[in-house]
Amino acid sequence: MNTGTGERLLQAAASDAARLAKFAQRKRTNRVVLALAFAAMSFGLFWLFWILFETFRLGVGGLTWATLTQMTPPPNDEGGLANAIYGSFLMVMLATFAGTPIGIMAGIYLAEFDTKGWLAVTTRFVNDILLSAPSIVIGLFVYAVIVSRFKSFSGWAGIMALALIVIPVVIRTTENMLHLIPAGLREAAYALGAPKWKVIMSITLKAARAGVVTGVMLAVARIAGETAPLLFTALSNQFWTSSLSEPMASLPATIFKFAMSPYENWQQLAWAGVFLITLAVLALNIAARILTRAR
Repeated sequence: MNTGTGERLLQAAASDAARLAKFAQRKRTNRVVLALAFAAMSFGLFWLFWILFETFRLGVGGLTWATLTQMTPPPNDEGGLANAIYGSFLMVMLATFAGTPIGIMAGIYLAEFDTKGWLAVTTRFVNDILLSAPSIVIGLFVYAVIVSRFKSFSGWAGIMALALIVIPVVIRTTENMLHLIPAGLREAAYALGAPKWKVIMSITLKAARAGVVTGVMLAVARIAGETAPLLFTALSNQFWTSSLSEPMASLPATIFKFAMSPYENWQQLAWAGVFLITLAVLALNIAARILTRAR
């Protein structure tokens, strides 16, 4: 009896020792993984803050009242970025207004009407390609379809290129946000006799409104700094123009042109433009984070 009790005690002690050894091993592994994660986070934050610091240091120096009110100057002359700011604002806003309804309606179709059909699978596949495709490819596509046929660069071509970038972002965000809405919410509305279109407009889309708006804002933040599509579509314009049928200036294209030049005043304006775009994109991302947290 005593021998059996002693064996059981030895087995229990061995089992406890094994559990303690496994716990210590997991603890060491956890510390190593946490250290690696912290190192990776610190590495990314280091470059982020360095970029923001250099942008602020070099951009604030060229930011004056003339930068916001005067047009892009010739080399070694005074001027500003008013026409580029106006062109960027106009093209980004019109591209957002054109691409957002298409993206939202396509996202609603994928989430509410056809979730597993061949059209839905094809749409998701094409949407994934557009999401991962380089923006210069979209610019070349619009150049071949519009610019080469009409023999002229234009603001409309730039708007189309930017809208093609907005659409897949809004589609993905809208579909994902609608999938997060509980099925019981839809079933409760159906049980009350509401038609499907009414359920989508008044229940599911309203519940996912914050997420959908966040996706739209993220899409705007993405196209605000796109340069390659505009170089092949809207090109640039040193003068003020309100006609979308002509080449139109934009901040990204102007920054690219001025930053590559040897003229000091152009380089200073390029940094001022970088600072303005950075502020706008940071504001949009902060607003998107706030909406996401609120949801």
